[in-house]
Amino acid sequence: MRLLGRRATASQGLVLLLAVHVLLSAVVLEPGALAAADTDGLAVKTEPGGGIRATAHPLFPARPEVIQALLADYSHWPDLFEVRMRVAELTIREGVATIDLRIEHPLMPGEHRLVTESRSLPNGGLVTDLKGGDFKRYHREWMLEPAGAGNQTRATFELVIEIESMVPDWLVAIAMRQELEAHFRIVKQKALEHSKR
Repeated sequence: MRLLGRRATASQGLVLLLAVHVLLSAVVLEPGALAAADTDGLAVKTEPGGGIRATAHPLFPARPEVIQALLADYSHWPDLFEVRMRVAELTIREGVATIDLRIEHPLMPGEHRLVTESRSLPNGGLVTDLKGGDFKRYHREWMLEPAGAGNQTRATFELVIEIESMVPDWLVAIAMRQELEAHFRIVKQKALEHSKR
């Protein structure tokens, strides 16, 4: 019984330490980072039954075809995120891409596996669903439409995720907000680079 009590205390201590790290990271933002994130309409909330839901409406500085190509370049997905990850395996059959990602995240010590299936939507966009790994739920949807004079893309983004972890959902939600802000910023930068070619 004493050993279980020590393990529980150590786990709680680890969660608290991670919470402090994430909260301190959230305070040290680049100038203008909040303003940029606000324009994307990003909302990240915990779900009553467990997990997190994120929605956003980012505006990308390139045509929908460019954004579609970036999002569907599965072998280069790790380049679109600041979190360390790698593609362990990728197969594409009949328009469905099965991606086996290995993710290293400060909230979850070690390498974690996320296996998903992704397919392009007929009117532009991408849907990705969980197939296996260390997650309970994973559903991501991108809808893309032309904006401005046709040289921009207005996206509708939704992500529902639940991780097999002792880390509380509220802490995952804080980290997810930071990661999505970075993800949108990276996609915007890459979209600009592609549109200049």
